[in-house]
Amino acid sequence: MRADRLVHLLMRLQARSRSTVGELARELQVSSRTVHRDLDALSTAGVPVYATRGATGGVALMEGWRTQLTGLTRPELQALATVGAPGALDDLGLSGPLRTGLVKLAAALPTLQQPALEHARQRLHVDASGWFTGREPLPHLGKLRDAAWQDRRVSLSYQDFDGARSRRTVDPYGLVIKADRWYLVAGTDKGPRVFRGGRIGDVRLSPQGFTRPQGFDLPAFWKDWCAKFATERPRYEVTLSCTQEGEAALRRMRPPADGERIDKAPAARGGKRKVTLDFERESIAVSQLCEIGAGVEVLAPEALRQRLAALAASLSALYGGPGQKRPGRRAR
Repeated sequence: MRADRLVHLLMRLQARSRSTVGELARELQVSSRTVHRDLDALSTAGVPVYATRGATGGVALMEGWRTQLTGLTRPELQALATVGAPGALDDLGLSGPLRTGLVKLAAALPTLQQPALEHARQRLHVDASGWFTGREPLPHLGKLRDAAWQDRRVSLSYQDFDGARSRRTVDPYGLVIKADRWYLVAGTDKGPRVFRGGRIGDVRLSPQGFTRPQGFDLPAFWKDWCAKFATERPRYEVTLSCTQEGEAALRRMRPPADGERIDKAPAARGGKRKVTLDFERESIAVSQLCEIGAGVEVLAPEALRQRLAALAASLSALYGGPGQKRPGRRAR
């Protein structure tokens, strides 16, 4: 709603000394023209907002002016009540400061709104932790945090997806956590790159600092990077013949989009379906298809069929088939 956007815009202007129209448009997820219209609306309402041109220009409020809009709406109170101390902040040592900050924020609310905050907190709880999944070890996260906060260059060792190790010197722009996994966004001689935290080792802080690129915005970069990753990631297409049990296993294991592909695949004789899915890499296909077992047969590529056949033969030799003697034991 426009009223909410105007309040958000006003709070942003009050929190910052100066912002460009482009920065405000990205944060509000609207066009620059919409920001200009909203600024005109604030000015018409009596808010002393002004704009300056030039390299150091931007939009700002008249110095010393502050709004008295301190109360929160009911949805804002409900959203505030869900904020806790996720494991990500524990990793950074910031869960304690978050709790004390929330206490201070709650105490600053108007007296009439404080019971509403507790009312919401007792009726909605958000647990961001996953079931049966351990967090990646991150022994060097503290050093990376310090380097990013202090704009200090670092030397680190890194292991890529295929296990290849290398040593790199990078400029740590910031840290991002996505689905309980930490990532480092850093400047390199080839531009900004993303490094998975669990694959970073042996971090050494350099006494040499670096200058962040002018206009670099971490949330905007991450959003663009994720969009490119989704379209440019490695592809490994596998054609499968699935029984009903195999289909059910694939639906539980694979992303929802693959369930839609299975739905669109025509049923063949015997009730099986033939469908092509993208597993990104052969190693991922092997691990997931072995977990499913006989409910899914690989039709192509042939190299994957041969690898699975060799794996099945080695397992059969190790464990033996029905009626075979177990190694090291006498038959009675």
